[in-house]
Amino acid sequence: MQLARTFAVLMMLPACTVSAAKREQPAVPHCPAHATVMDGWDDRAPPRKLFGNTWYVGSCGLTALLVTSPAGHVVIDGASEAAGPLIAANIRALGFKPQDVKYIVNSHEHRDHAGGIAYLQRITGAVVRVRAPALATFQSGHGDRSDPQFLDGSTVFPPVANTAVVANGETIRVGSQLALTAHATPGHAAGGTSWTWRSCAGKHCLNIAYTDSSSAISDNDFQYSAHPAYVAAFEHGLDTIAALPCDIQIAPHPLAVNLFARMQGRAPLIDANACKTYAANGRIALAARLQQEQAGAKP
Repeated sequence: MQLARTFAVLMMLPACTVSAAKREQPAVPHCPAHATVMDGWDDRAPPRKLFGNTWYVGSCGLTALLVTSPAGHVVIDGASEAAGPLIAANIRALGFKPQDVKYIVNSHEHRDHAGGIAYLQRITGAVVRVRAPALATFQSGHGDRSDPQFLDGSTVFPPVANTAVVANGETIRVGSQLALTAHATPGHAAGGTSWTWRSCAGKHCLNIAYTDSSSAISDNDFQYSAHPAYVAAFEHGLDTIAALPCDIQIAPHPLAVNLFARMQGRAPLIDANACKTYAANGRIALAARLQQEQAGAKP
């Protein structure tokens, strides 16, 4: 009789209780230790909560985030083409439904962060929002010479349907509890975009900043010094990153900001100076790149 009563009680528990338990125990192996930022791009990482309504759903080498609300969700970045189905599997493993994703947004228009978006858009039906400089690349699936990494094939990825422009400073809202703001941070790519939002765990609320890649890298033909307006926009974007509301900083390459160690409690997750440090390091790297070009060195 007692067993029957227990079973009856379990059957009456709300579905969210089951989902919550499911979210705590994803059956995915941990990413290998001592990996570099170039490793694990197509390998599924264990999905897990970052803070509040923000979840890591990406691969071992490329970030993708799920930001949730009762009215629907937002996915940030799609990692590589091969990682698209892995991101969807991670969303499901956490107890969420891909079809509840209302928007997909992006850091920049390169295949290692946009390659999986076409797949994710198809299975979710979500609207994809990107800044105007990236729109043509998303719609066609290939960029042009204006991108520093064009000749490396970085701007080639599956074209994305249902894509619309998001303006600098525009806030994307889902219901009354989810609001993400776009910040123009070009440089690594022309459409570079950083994102900020407020996330709460109970009454404890923090500002989360997803800062776009800040590295001044290119194919063998592109010279930053030949494009002074592009360099000025790059520098302004770094200034923007430094000024973002930033308690928790995340970047498109998780290992570039020690994200896994921070999520696992082996390093501080919260650092109010992280965005300033990230921007300062980007500025140092850009200055070094310009000096190399002046000295006649190839990329």
